[in-house]
Amino acid sequence: MGLLGFCDLALLGLLLNAVVTFCNGGTTSAFVRPVEKTVDMPLHIDVFQAPPGYNAPQQVHITQGDHVGKGVIVSWVTMDEPGSSTVLYWSENSKLKNKAMGTTVTYKYYNYTSGYIHHCTIKNLKFNTKYYYEVGVGQSTRTFWFTTPPAVGPDVPYTFGLIGDLGQTYDSNKTLTHYELNPSKGKTVLFVGDLSYADHYPNHDNERWDTWGRFVERNTAYQPWIWTAGNHELDFAPEIGETEPFKPYTHRYYVPYKASGSTAPFWYSIKRASAYIIVLSSYSAYGKYTPQNQWLEAELPKVNRKETPWLIVLMHSPWYNSYNYHYMEGETMRVMYEPWFVQYKVDVVFAGHVHAYERSERVSNVAYNIVNGVCAPVRDLSAPVYITIGDGGNIEGLATDMTEPQPKYSAFREASFGHAIFDIKNRTHAYYSWHRNQDGYAVEADSLWFFNRYWHPVDDSTSVQ
Repeated sequence: MGLLGFCDLALLGLLLNAVVTFCNGGTTSAFVRPVEKTVDMPLHIDVFQAPPGYNAPQQVHITQGDHVGKGVIVSWVTMDEPGSSTVLYWSENSKLKNKAMGTTVTYKYYNYTSGYIHHCTIKNLKFNTKYYYEVGVGQSTRTFWFTTPPAVGPDVPYTFGLIGDLGQTYDSNKTLTHYELNPSKGKTVLFVGDLSYADHYPNHDNERWDTWGRFVERNTAYQPWIWTAGNHELDFAPEIGETEPFKPYTHRYYVPYKASGSTAPFWYSIKRASAYIIVLSSYSAYGKYTPQNQWLEAELPKVNRKETPWLIVLMHSPWYNSYNYHYMEGETMRVMYEPWFVQYKVDVVFAGHVHAYERSERVSNVAYNIVNGVCAPVRDLSAPVYITIGDGGNIEGLATDMTEPQPKYSAFREASFGHAIFDIKNRTHAYYSWHRNQDGYAVEADSLWFFNRYWHPVDDSTSVQ
């Protein structure tokens, strides 16, 4: 469908919406999920089982390996011995196998010693191409595949999945299955932090990092997950002698932070198709003169909206949150960075942390200072939509306690587990949908047509629900 066709489709959606429903803020979903305790899956079930064979690679996962999408970082663990860090790879239409050499790391955490963690970056791949890759040696090799994104460009369609705060409960499994079977077919997951919840267990039981890696491998080995560090990745536990923040996370989950000039793996950027994605760290210093602050201040002017019109930001702690959980935790970061988000017309900010779902109107609160006393968010068409998607299904359960009355900036909220899809159509339009686990795979519990701020600065506050 051409550019005009998508514009017509979006306009039709808005006309229908004007007749059917108009969301002007303050909608709390009428859906009531039964209040049930989230329960960990038992460790003996199939989702946690190691692959057969001596020293077989496990916990395989991939992420983008460069700034533009022509590289892939392949990571995996061998438990018995180091084995090989080499990856063999070949395109779908070629029998010629290429070789990439990787590295191996290990770490110790309290009374736990990790397996051998391998990271290998495959470079200079062709865009929009299916590749197979092989890891392991001898009789224990394993083969997977992935598809590289199209070349970066303004009208390149691309579909992202959104998951956060996943954990390894029965609800976590429902969320991942629901995402995998969604007919929209996400091609890359934007993950907004809190992976394994290993720190929930005694002494931050790091074997729970291994079980989580085996659980999600069925998806992470085949499509990139773009990682964001959450508070459950900190693993800061001085009471047991562990004072290096993020130790398990940084050893296990490599990201291409150096490609965007970042000095740490907790904040970085990538381009993928028509999107420019900025990952920020809620739990690293972000004040004036800090490395993250200086990087972001230099990074935002680099975004060429004529090349990558969609500007997406990922972080863990939400700035706009009307639940009584983690309330105001993101406020100091909002005060620091929100003026930049408005200035550069960020389209959408995805966060996690609160174990529920919420979508905001386009609002900003950049006029406030301690002299004028103006402290309420106001409608701002240059501001992003803020979406909390920390509803993956973890052991801590749902956040059901909402603030009342619901603030005007909150467009839709619901305490249910689920995932979301951000489906970019072209430079001007993208379709967003949220899917609760209790519904059929194609059901949209909340949805919104996004009009790109740079190319189409009009009001997209209405939603078809």
